[in-house]
Amino acid sequence: MTRRTLAAVAAIGFVLAMLAPSAAASEAARMSPDDLKLKLGDPEVVVLDVRSHTDWFLSREKIQGAERENYRDFEGWAAKYPKAKTIVLYCA
Repeated sequence: MTRRTLAAVAAIGFVLAMLAPSAAASEAARMSPDDLKLKLGDPEVVVLDVRSHTDWFLSREKIQGAERENYRDFEGWAAKYPKAKTIVLYCA
C-alpha cells in the first residue's frame, strides 16, 4: 500500500471510531454499492466523499449528492453531521 492509501485508511478508521465510539473498527458496517444506490436521496443518510483532494479532483466518478470533506480535518466537520443519521464514508 502507498502512504496515501494507508493515511486514507487510517483517517477513515478514525472517523468511524469517532462517529460510533461504542463499536470497534472491525464491527463497522459496510454497505454495498447496490445498497447505497437504494439509500441515495434518503434524508436520513449522509454520504461523505473523504478522498484526497487530488483523487477527488481527478476522478470522473462522483456520487451525486455526496458532500466533500477533507479526511484530515475530521474535527472541523464531524460535529455538523447529526449522529442520529446514517453516515456513509466514501473513499474509493
